This record gives sequence, structure tokens and C-alpha cells, in this order.
Amino acid sequence: MNKHNIFWIVVLMMIATNSWSYGSSSSSKACAKPKFSEYLPVENSEVAVGSNFSFNASANTHPNSIKVAVKGLPVKVTVKLKNAGNYEVSGVIPRELNDTFARISIDAEADSSCNGGGGWLIKITK
Repeated sequence: MNKHNIFWIVVLMMIATNSWSYGSSSSSKACAKPKFSEYLPVENSEVAVGSNFSFNASANTHPNSIKVAVKGLPVKVTVKLKNAGNYEVSGVIPRELNDTFARISIDAEADSSCNGGGGWLIKITK
């Protein structure tokens, strides 16, 4: 073979290799984690023991999968469907916590078993 034919064989092999390496885009679905916003009370604010808290969860969140804990203590929450398919989640700060800083931690699942989390810090007063 002459140099010209070898050159074209190498070029065609490179094109074929690059084509195979990308695969099919339909073989896997991207993970869209749930998103959380509009935290109340706002981050770093002082609240009394037993105060209410709330936040919004994105439309792709599975409402039954939402779990909330305040400083590690599980909290029962109420989930309501809002406009645009988002969810409003609300709960009450446990009475066991007072005069301390606490993180309100959120964990939830969305489509394709995508887990997501969030949360914010507050100061609980007596």
C-alpha cells in the first residue's frame, strides 16, 4: 500500500472510534435532583421553641419521600400542592430543642431515584 491509502485508513479509523465512544443518548436519563427554596424562617434567624417552618419543593419531588429533621430529630411535615406543581412543606420545630442552633435538614427523592437534600440554619430561643 502506498502512503496515501494508509493515511485514509487512519483517518477513517479515527472517525469510527470517535463515533462509537459517544454512545446513544437514549441509553441513560440524566438525574434531576429535587430543589428546595423559600425557607421560612430565613437562614440564621432566631425563632421560639415550637415555631412553624416551611419551604418549597420543586415539582419533580416525590411528596411522600420528603423527610425533615431538626438537629437530628425527625419532624412530621405537611405537604401541599402549590401552583405550577411545586409543593409547600411545613412543620413545627420540636419542643425538645431550646436555646441552641439547629439545622433544618431536608432529604427527598425525585424521578429516576435521584436523591437530593438541602436545609438551613436557625437559632432556637426559649
